Amino acid sequence: MDRADIVHDNFLRRVAARDFPAGPPPAGPLTGDEAVAIYRAACTSRALDRQSRVMQRAGTGFYTIGSSGHEAMAAVARALRPTDMAFLHYRDAAFQIARAGQLPGQTPAYDMLLSFAASAEDPISGGRHKVLGSKALNIPPQTSTIASHLPKAVGAAYAIGAARKARPEHAVLPDDAIILCSFGDASANHSTAQGAFNTAGWTSYQSIPLPLMFVCEDNGIGISTKTPEGWIAAGFQQRPGLTYFHANGLDIFDTYRVAQEAAHFARTRRKPVFLHLKTIRLYGHAGADIPTTYLSRAEVEAEEAQDPLLHAVRLLEQSGALPAAQALEMYQTTQSEIAALAERATARPRLQTAADVMASIVPPRRSCAPTNGPAPEKRAIAFGGDLAAMAEPQIMSRLINWALTDLMLAHSEIVLMGEDVGRKGGVYGVTQKLSQRFGASRVVDTLLDEQSILGLAIGMAHNGFIPFPEIQFLAYLHNAEDQLRGEAATLPFFSNGQFSNPMVLRIAGLGYQKGFGGHFHNDNSIAVLRDIPGLILACPSNGADAAMMLRECARLAREEQRMVVFLEPIALYPMRDLHCDKDAGWMHRYPAPDQRIALGEVGIAGTGRDLAIVTFGNGTYLAHQALPALTAAGLQARIIDLRWLAPLPVEALLAATKGCKQVLIVDETRRSGGVAEALIALFHEQSPAKTARLCATDSFIATGPAYAATLPSTDAIIAAAQQLCQSKA
Repeated sequence: MDRADIVHDNFLRRVAARDFPAGPPPAGPLTGDEAVAIYRAACTSRALDRQSRVMQRAGTGFYTIGSSGHEAMAAVARALRPTDMAFLHYRDAAFQIARAGQLPGQTPAYDMLLSFAASAEDPISGGRHKVLGSKALNIPPQTSTIASHLPKAVGAAYAIGAARKARPEHAVLPDDAIILCSFGDASANHSTAQGAFNTAGWTSYQSIPLPLMFVCEDNGIGISTKTPEGWIAAGFQQRPGLTYFHANGLDIFDTYRVAQEAAHFARTRRKPVFLHLKTIRLYGHAGADIPTTYLSRAEVEAEEAQDPLLHAVRLLEQSGALPAAQALEMYQTTQSEIAALAERATARPRLQTAADVMASIVPPRRSCAPTNGPAPEKRAIAFGGDLAAMAEPQIMSRLINWALTDLMLAHSEIVLMGEDVGRKGGVYGVTQKLSQRFGASRVVDTLLDEQSILGLAIGMAHNGFIPFPEIQFLAYLHNAEDQLRGEAATLPFFSNGQFSNPMVLRIAGLGYQKGFGGHFHNDNSIAVLRDIPGLILACPSNGADAAMMLRECARLAREEQRMVVFLEPIALYPMRDLHCDKDAGWMHRYPAPDQRIALGEVGIAGTGRDLAIVTFGNGTYLAHQALPALTAAGLQARIIDLRWLAPLPVEALLAATKGCKQVLIVDETRRSGGVAEALIALFHEQSPAKTARLCATDSFIATGPAYAATLPSTDAIIAAAQQLCQSKA
C-alpha cells in the first residue's frame, strides 16, 4: 500500500477518534483566523501531494517532489510579507499556497496541478518543469536540490541595501524587504551552501546591510542518508555573523512565533538570520522512492505518527480556533476539490515542439529610460587627466577601463564586483581608479569565492541592477560554473521569461602569458560557456573592439536582459607592438562613447580571395603577424575576427568568407571541445570553400619557456595556410 494512502487513512481515523500526538499547548501571537489559514494551506499542500501520485500512476502527471511533513512553511509564509522575495526549497508548496492566501485572485492549487501535468498553461514555467514559483507572489522558480540558489539569495539581500543608495530603474524590492531562502538539512552540507553561509556571515561581520532569512528545514535525512542528530544546531548556533533561531515544525504556533521574531530581527537590524525548523519527511524522498528500502518500518511509522497535520488539528482545537470535526471536514473537502481541479488541469494543452520549449531561453526585451550619455562636466571630473590621453593610441586594458567608466557614468544601475577589483584595480589594472570614481558601493571588493561573486551578481539583477562581475582568471570560473549553467541561464527558461538575471560577466582568460601562471592562469577551455543555452560569449582582439563590444554587451544586458560573458585575452591587455619593437601596431585610440559593435558583427581585415583566416582573440593578433609572410608567398588573404563566440555569427561569417577559395580556422582553444569544431561543421555544411583548422592541442598550458608550445603560433599559421593553399614560401 502506498505510504501516502497509509498517512491519509491514519489521519482520517485518528482525527475522528481524537487520537492526537502529544505536544505543548498553543502559545504565541498567532490568531485564530491566521491559524486556520495556515491549516487550510497545509491541507491543500497535502492534497496536492496525494493527487500528484494519482496523476503519475495514470500517466497524466510527471515527476514531482512532495512537501508532506514540511507544512509548517505555511506558518513561515504568514509571518512574512508578500513583498519579501522567497527562494524556496523544493518541498515548500505550503509556503507558496499560504502566501497566495495573502493576495487576492490567486489560484495556487490549480497552478501547481498545471505544473504537475506539464501543461503549457502552467503560469510559472509554461510546462517546462515542475517548479515552485510565481511572479505575483515574488517567488522566483527554483529547481535546485543542492542549495545552489543560496548564493543568489545573499546577492538579492545585498541588493536591498544597495538600492537604498541608488535605486535602479527596474528595482522591485521595497527598502524594508527581506529575502527568504529555504533548503534542507542535507543541502546545508553542500560546498555551495557553506560558501553562501560564509559570505553572509563575512558581510554581516563588517556591518554591511544584509536582510536575509535562511530557513533550514531539518527532516533528518537526505534521500536515504541520515543527518547526524544535532548536526545542524551544532554547526549554526555559534556561526559568526548569523543569528540562530530554532522552531518546532510540528507546531504551527511555535513556528509562526519564531519566524516572526527572526523576520523582525532581519528586517530591523538588516542582518542575516538562520531559522532551524525541525520537520519530518513523509512518503520518502520523491516520485516512486520507497522509504522502507533504507529505513526500518518502525522508523517510518514513528515519523508518520507525528504527522504535522495531526498536531495542527490538536492545536487548532486547543486554541479554540477550529473544532476537530470541522478541521476534518476541511481536510476532506480540500481533497475533493483538488481531485476535481486535477481533471481540468490534465486536460490542458502541453508543449509540442522544440520551438515551444525554447521560446523562453532568451528573455523578453524591456523598456528602459533613454540615456544621452553623461554630461561633459561629469565626464571631465571622472576621467581627469585621462581625457587628454584619449587622443593617443592606448593598450587594451586601458581602453576597457575607459569604456567601463563611460558605461558607469551613463547607467547608475551598473555595479562591478569581484576579487581585488576595487582598491587594487584588478590583477592587471583593468579596473584601476573605478573605485575612486564611483565609490565602494558600485565597485565591490568581494571575498575570494567565485560562487559568491556570481551569486551576488545574480541576486542583484533580481532587484534591477546590471551587475558586471569579474572572475579573475578563466580557470577560476570552473569552481562556480553551475551558477551560470544551473541558476542564471535556467531562470528565464523555467519562468517563461518572467524572471531574468541580466549581467555582463568579465573574465580574464586564454593563453600566451609569457611569465606567469601555467594552466591555472592561462586557460583556453571555454566549452562550458559555449554550450549554455541563451548565454552570449564575446571575445575582443584589440582595445578599440573591446570598448565597442563592451558597450554592446551592456546594452544587451540592460535592454534585452541577456546574460553575457566578456572574455578578455590576458596576453593582449598590454600588447603594443605587432611586427617589431615599438611599432605600436596593436594600440588603438579610444572610440567615441556612442560607437559600438553589434552582436553578430564580425571584423574583416583585407579583401584577399585566396584565403580567409577565421579566428578570434590572440589568434587575430597572430594572424596579422603572419599576413606579410603570406603576402610574400603570393597568397592574398583576409582575416575574419569572430568577436562573438556564442552564438556563432553564422550569417556574417558566411558573408565575410564568400568568394574565398580556402578557409583556415585558427583556434586557440583545444582541438577537442573547441570553437573550431563548430566552425568546421558550419563551413562543411554551408560553404564550398576548402577548410582546415589549426587548434591548440588537448593539453593544459605550461609555465616557463614552453608557455605557448601547445598553442597556435605565427609560424604555424603560415605553414598551415601554405599547406591548405598548396603554395610555397
